[in-house]
Amino acid sequence: MEWLTGIRGAIDYIESNLEEDISVQDVAGKVFISPIFLQRGFSFMTGYNVGEYIRNRRLYQAAIDLRSTEDPVIDIAYRYCYETPESFTKAFSRFH
Repeated sequence: MEWLTGIRGAIDYIESNLEEDISVQDVAGKVFISPIFLQRGFSFMTGYNVGEYIRNRRLYQAAIDLRSTEDPVIDIAYRYCYETPESFTKAFSRFH
């Protein structure tokens, strides 16, 4: 399998499942690559490891949701898989 195809598939899977609790193993299973090789290739191609990419995309989408909806912060925190609103607020403040 060509690396670029595998990484694109991984990104597509992540993007369509940002509101789900996904792991590196889940992503690797969807693109049929070993989790270790996925981490290496993903990091090489994007500059982020898979976990960082997922976290950054969730925080970016959360910012869009906060601006464009009237949903409470707690709902948005839970939507993007944060266990508490406090952990979401801390991560959001660091990211933005």
